[in-house]
Amino acid sequence: MKVILMEDVKGMGKKGDVVNASDGYARNYLFPKNLAIEATAGNMKTLGEQKKSQQMKKDKELDEAKALADKIEKVTVEIKAKAGEGGRLFGSVTSKDIVETLQKKHKIKIDKRKLVLPEPIRVLGMSTVEVKVYPTVVGNLKVHVVEE
Repeated sequence: MKVILMEDVKGMGKKGDVVNASDGYARNYLFPKNLAIEATAGNMKTLGEQKKSQQMKKDKELDEAKALADKIEKVTVEIKAKAGEGGRLFGSVTSKDIVETLQKKHKIKIDKRKLVLPEPIRVLGMSTVEVKVYPTVVGNLKVHVVEE
């Protein structure tokens, strides 16, 4: 019997897959637990519409991420910090500092975990920080640390 999986079922497939299941397994296990529905013409059409809707949503998110990455590329964040001799900072500039300044001055809201900052910035001057906006979209943010 052909069924459409409503949830991931170990050994059968992922949510949305159309699979063949034995009649007994489908009627006695999958249907009562709402793990699957019968693959009728109407259900197949509904499944196709849901997949199309999900794809459109993903495409929209990708477009928004690309627009945000372009906006980030054009911005330079200026952070003031206390520094000693030789341009070394007292303390450091962390991803949290960068995100807060970006939010306050440029009205761009980003989660601090999206910034790729291997270690905090500890010197004055210009630095480039990667921002992972979407799994496949990365923007480069310029951070300018100046003496207070």
